[in-house]
Amino acid sequence: MSICATASRALGEPLAGTAATARTWLLIEQPGPWGAKALTSSRLDPGLGRRLEEAARGTGVRLGLIRRPGRTAPTPTRRVFAAHVVPGQGWVHEASIPSDDAERLLALDLKELGAGNAASFLDEAHGVSGTPYTGAPLVCVCANGKRDRCCALLGRPLAAELRAAGTEGVWEVTHLGGHRFSPTLLVLPYGYAYGRADAALALAAQRAAATGRVLLDGCRGRSVWERPEQVAELAVRAAAGEERAEALTVRALPPGEGTAPLQVRVDHADGRRWTAEVVREVAEDARPESCGAAPALTARFEVARLTAEAPSH
Repeated sequence: MSICATASRALGEPLAGTAATARTWLLIEQPGPWGAKALTSSRLDPGLGRRLEEAARGTGVRLGLIRRPGRTAPTPTRRVFAAHVVPGQGWVHEASIPSDDAERLLALDLKELGAGNAASFLDEAHGVSGTPYTGAPLVCVCANGKRDRCCALLGRPLAAELRAAGTEGVWEVTHLGGHRFSPTLLVLPYGYAYGRADAALALAAQRAAATGRVLLDGCRGRSVWERPEQVAELAVRAAAGEERAEALTVRALPPGEGTAPLQVRVDHADGRRWTAEVVREVAEDARPESCGAAPALTARFEVARLTAEAPSH
């Protein structure tokens, strides 16, 4: 059976620069089946899902539903995680709310969460009384088969394997983008996404995050950056052998005249600096972006040139 992940893997489609973008992730536990647009097609009240989507629009917050791998019975409470992934400003908090009172999530100030201010998530006056999350790094495996069958065929078995091995912090999540890179996963607290993952890669990525590092194998990018910036950051990490998650900051430079490549500046905490020339390329071979979609020529970003500059101090 042909699936989009098989085609992407066979064509050697690069993973770098394909992570979904978000400054803050808000993950809401919702057991049971999910539809293609899970926030409005699950056992979560669809009206609530629509209002949460509207509240998150333009805030930098990306919403997702999560559930434990395997069949799970309804519980009297649901867990909620909020994770801000901006370098040097990151945090992960968790809360439990009554399963029958998810409406209280509407009291959260998503604009403030997107800006990195967790006050509303930690203040019971806003409906949620959160606390800092101190468990193992979260490993969220995309597993919504109604969105794309690759996520069911490849993602769900991976999540189940991790859970069966006793791995802490493992959840299934509704949508991470890039079905054709399944199995895909997001690792928090740093917000790096991975593709074509197996259990060994997932565990290695979790161990790396637990020690403040990034696993470069299979890495799609850090969600806080736009796609050209993700590519530039990963190129610098590969060139410099830098694995520390918080060592680099990235920003796109103002565009120049004509059709020059996009310039992306990557700064190291020790003063080193690189400029990456990033170009947008169109694949020569068509491939489906998701199962059931017609083959298309997909676009990707690549670093055409990486220049190391003199330290800034």
